[in-house]
Amino acid sequence: MCGIIGYIGSQNAVDVIMNGLTKLEYRGYDSAGICVRDVNADDDSDDNITKSKLDIYKVVGKIQNLKDFIKDKNIYSNIGIGHTRWATHGGVVNENAHPHGDQKVAIVHNGIIENAAELREMLIKEGHIFYSDTDSEVFFILTNRLMNAGHTLRESVGLAFEKIEGNSAFVVIDHQGREIITVRRSAPLVLGDNKASDEAFVSSDPYALVGYADRLYFPEDRVVSVLSCSNKYNNNDHKKIRMYELDGSESTRFYMQAQKIEHYECDKGQFEHYMLKEIYEQPGLIRNWLRYYLEGEGENILNKVAEQISVARKVHIVACGTAWHAGLVIRDYIEKYTRIFTSVDLASEFRYRNPILNPNEDVAIFISQSGETADTLAAQELCKKEGISTFSIINVENSSLYRSCQQNLLIKAEIEIGVASTKAFTLQVLTGYLLACKIRDKFILNVDSVRPSLPLVSNSNSNSKKDMKKDISRFANKIELLLTKDKEIQEIAGELFNKKGFIYTGRGNYFPIALEGALKLKEIAYVHAEGYAAGELKHGPIALIDEEMVNVAIIGPELYDKTLSNISEIRARKGIIFAMGPENVKNALGKNDYFIPLDFSDKTDLHPIYINIATQLFAYFVAKYKGTDIDKPRNLAKSVTVE
Repeated sequence: MCGIIGYIGSQNAVDVIMNGLTKLEYRGYDSAGICVRDVNADDDSDDNITKSKLDIYKVVGKIQNLKDFIKDKNIYSNIGIGHTRWATHGGVVNENAHPHGDQKVAIVHNGIIENAAELREMLIKEGHIFYSDTDSEVFFILTNRLMNAGHTLRESVGLAFEKIEGNSAFVVIDHQGREIITVRRSAPLVLGDNKASDEAFVSSDPYALVGYADRLYFPEDRVVSVLSCSNKYNNNDHKKIRMYELDGSESTRFYMQAQKIEHYECDKGQFEHYMLKEIYEQPGLIRNWLRYYLEGEGENILNKVAEQISVARKVHIVACGTAWHAGLVIRDYIEKYTRIFTSVDLASEFRYRNPILNPNEDVAIFISQSGETADTLAAQELCKKEGISTFSIINVENSSLYRSCQQNLLIKAEIEIGVASTKAFTLQVLTGYLLACKIRDKFILNVDSVRPSLPLVSNSNSNSKKDMKKDISRFANKIELLLTKDKEIQEIAGELFNKKGFIYTGRGNYFPIALEGALKLKEIAYVHAEGYAAGELKHGPIALIDEEMVNVAIIGPELYDKTLSNISEIRARKGIIFAMGPENVKNALGKNDYFIPLDFSDKTDLHPIYINIATQLFAYFVAKYKGTDIDKPRNLAKSVTVE
């Protein structure tokens, strides 16, 4: 959940670290801090290194608080580390902010030390004093203890790491200021260097290194990495960064690649919030995604994945949060088009229900925006151990999930900064839709297929690439028209934002959209919202309905009459109706009901994605009226890297 950044080079480390933390703030914003070698310690003579010390600056709250805290301190150093925290162990107070350390050693940490309580008890008995409630301080004291016993910094980090349990990434510096040491286990960590400027970097996200590093390194688990100002480049060497196994031997267990992102426009432009910008980016991103899969390099990958899944008897879809909702929609596409049995599991529950996995017949698809979601990674690892072929629908290339799966389908959503996911959901579902279509094509081409008769999936009764491009291009245009209704949706949000609660309802493939719409409202507006299958209202939830409860009714042309009946049940109990659906719904609504007409004139199975855009806008405007922090909602973080 937390964001980590480290730098060693010729620039002022404070500038590089603060810029990196700003980019990483979506990973946590409970507190932030930096640690640098003392301003007077940049003389690398042995005498001065002995006298040098580390300075730690940390504050509660967002990165801006840290910027304000250090702006007049004239800090200058060529080496440092930084951290932005999402609290797990210990409250949101200054003592629990990172870095943890003293004048000689400091650490930043992302993850959870599962045996922290046991280790803390041992260290307290030895006489060590803890100043925070965090598990992270345990690692600092272990490392410091080992250094005091005569071990080098690298040795101490490795030995301390062997004593802890759980998924974590650590970045450590000492007062000598010549090295940054890192180590990880199932937590995101990327290293980078710039040969021209003789600099090295470490971060929990490649995004923070855009514009700095021209090469990226992804160390595997239990690899100790050393970023050193004493290492110089040779012709084809990466000596600025060295990798070691925990036993001290040099390691080759890392992946290196050139930086692929030269620049990303990360400001909000004309938009007040990143979330709104990302909602409006969706039509253009869909067109780029379409070119990638039907005209570019993605087509070959898509065909390979479809070929492998087409021989499966069961598909397991595993994901968390918004990605899980996307998986529910994708399940319906796969089962409808291919008749392959498909289950959808929450990653946090998947391992613990002892799932039935058959390596001869099953495949698994893991959906994640970041590719670093701890529960999803653990579920993928289980499937991998059981011999199940694993695939991902993913946004971040070379993330942990991307590197671990056999094949990956990139959603091409670019960087999503808003913590509440919008464009990633749309492109995850579209990618699953296209995959289902391709799997079905494999059956049509295979005359020996034992599958039953399968429906055509294109709205023009053709499965040609040309028709698919035309259909999805038309769909992108339709979303653009929907976005022009933003003022109508905003007006309704202004009427409803103070109501006590919201029940989203949908039937069939609109039920996952009800779940997703309710989640968005909870995430950013902090109001009670629940998603239900419309037919389940009478089985309990209808007891909540009164004059202050809003039913956000998601209506499509499918199961139309049954959905209207459910609306009537709510109206009879004086509930407030806000319907989104075809134009003719208006005739069935009362004069006090709210309604956004949507275009369902084309015969496509993409309607759930389309109507979800309207729920995204509604959640955004409700949150805006409530005055919440839309891009950084309380208690949340973008990348959930702890269980």
